[in-house]
Amino acid sequence: MKESRLFGLLYTILERKRVTAKELAEKFEVSIRTIYRDLDALSASGIPVYTQKGRTGGIAIAEEFVLSKSLLTVDEREQILSSLHGLSAAGKGDEDQLLTKLSALFRLKQTKWIEIDFSFWQKDQAYDSLFQDIKEAILDKKILAFTYFSSREEESRRRVKPIRLLFKGQDWYLYAYCLLRKDFRYFKLSRIRQLKTENIQFEEDFGDFRLKTELPQQDTIAVCLKFDRNQAFRVYDELGQLVSEDQAGNLYATVHLPADYNLYQYIFSFGEGVEVLKPESVRHQVKEMIEKMAEKYKS
Repeated sequence: MKESRLFGLLYTILERKRVTAKELAEKFEVSIRTIYRDLDALSASGIPVYTQKGRTGGIAIAEEFVLSKSLLTVDEREQILSSLHGLSAAGKGDEDQLLTKLSALFRLKQTKWIEIDFSFWQKDQAYDSLFQDIKEAILDKKILAFTYFSSREEESRRRVKPIRLLFKGQDWYLYAYCLLRKDFRYFKLSRIRQLKTENIQFEEDFGDFRLKTELPQQDTIAVCLKFDRNQAFRVYDELGQLVSEDQAGNLYATVHLPADYNLYQYIFSFGEGVEVLKPESVRHQVKEMIEKMAEKYKS
């Protein structure tokens, strides 16, 4: 208990720069006399704690002190803190407390030049729970079992050895060794259902595993699209510099889309606000699909 309080004292003084014995006593719910005994213990261990009397006085640590002096360079420390900021913004763990401690220990005051938020606009507790369960399985080296829906419209039951969680593009993925396919695979978290953590630990240590951040290449088709002006908000959001405009205000873009159901799902997501110009095969397929949909609404 005393060791924990000593570290707490150290972190608090480093973070606040200067603090009174009374404030420390109230924070740690001990007497002022106990605080002074703890400060003597810190001083005896080589930490340059000192007190300054007067109106602006208090307990402080010598400015030149950084815990263990750290073998990290300033750039490396800033990179660590930036990474922790990103994890903290994702809302996926207890990184905030660690971030505060490291900021104090490194004596770095970061300028937050970017804000990252991986969370959904609509709070999804089930998704957060899925993320946490996968994270714990990775740390505990436990096998996961789940139902997976692939982009090939296949449903399968998988058992995997989880390795990493990866955020790529706009989605979270689990990278794992699949016991069914006998190979490493990516699994999109949004397509995972009925996740269960088995009480079976695997022996392999994937701690130093070099993750291949390039997802498997899909066959794609270059599709030339014409968008109505009222779709500009979304077209510019998603396609950016690929977009050109004619004098009438119509928007044009050539995009490379997966050669599977995702292609038509993307096109139809624009409703009547898009037209496929080429290739002719895709244009013809879209026309056939529209006719089949129209048949369903004739009655």
